[in-house]
Amino acid sequence: MQNLQNFRDYYEILGVTKESTSEEIKKVYRRLARQYHPDLNPGNKEAEEKFKDIGEAYEVLSDPAKRSQYDQFSRYWKQKGFANKQTPKGKTWDNRSNSRNGTSEVDPSQFADFESFINQVIGVGSNKNPKNAGNTTTSDPFRTPKSRVEYTVPPTQPRPTRRDIEARLTLPLEKAYQGGNERIRLEDGRSLEVSMPPGMVTGQTIRLRNQGIGGGDLYLKITVEPHSLFKLEGANIFCQVPVTPSEAVLGGQVEAPTLDGLVKMSIPPGVRTGQRFRLANKGYPVENGKRGDQLVEIQIVTPKKISPEEQELYEKLRQIETFKPRADLLS
Repeated sequence: MQNLQNFRDYYEILGVTKESTSEEIKKVYRRLARQYHPDLNPGNKEAEEKFKDIGEAYEVLSDPAKRSQYDQFSRYWKQKGFANKQTPKGKTWDNRSNSRNGTSEVDPSQFADFESFINQVIGVGSNKNPKNAGNTTTSDPFRTPKSRVEYTVPPTQPRPTRRDIEARLTLPLEKAYQGGNERIRLEDGRSLEVSMPPGMVTGQTIRLRNQGIGGGDLYLKITVEPHSLFKLEGANIFCQVPVTPSEAVLGGQVEAPTLDGLVKMSIPPGVRTGQRFRLANKGYPVENGKRGDQLVEIQIVTPKKISPEEQELYEKLRQIETFKPRADLLS
């Protein structure tokens, strides 16, 4: 009894049973073809061979006539009659798929192994046939030289390899502070609505799942634009507030801008230019819902143009003021 090592069990190759319907076989084949497609497994020889094997198996099992003959004659692969074994007297098989006249007789004793025999019986050529009977191709036993090989994956383009991509998003400070929804347009033409957290800073990255290539992720790298008034110093926000000479001398309440809007702050009498004051919890958001502080630097500003009444008052003030800032320069 012969134990043929290279007999190809097409049902086993596809992972289906002999009772599987044509539709079930087709569904399994399509799934395997996608899995082992050479375009999705570049340089993988094992996947390439697997792709060829499942294509060969599907070629037979998808054809009702070939499948019927394959099922019929594959039962004999362990029986006598191959490699000059004794063939039962007068025992031959009809080959109805490879003869132009419709019927021919095949003697198993003429073949070295069952694979050569089954290839001949179901109508495909094989170099293993010592007489090379019916051989029509030297590369693929199931196709003539004029046939084309077309991968039966989807009719559209193959699914691209999964890959993450990166894009840059520049925001004004107010938007970075508040967060919320923002609609962006990518270079490939897609328009996405992004939900952004509050308190974003330059260099921060937002991950958008499945928005990359082939199901990969999209990483938005944030850049916060410089602001004309506010400057971030860690979790604190720095700004300068101008005051008039009279406000600086007399002190009192002045309005200071914050990212939440104008707030009133008190300055003491005789405040100096460059002096800083702290507005607690008016800075940038940090972890655990906390915020930094806002640092307000006072800038005393003198007017370039004044009214006649102001001119008169300043003249009177100069005559009666006791403050002499240059008194110690000559002493």
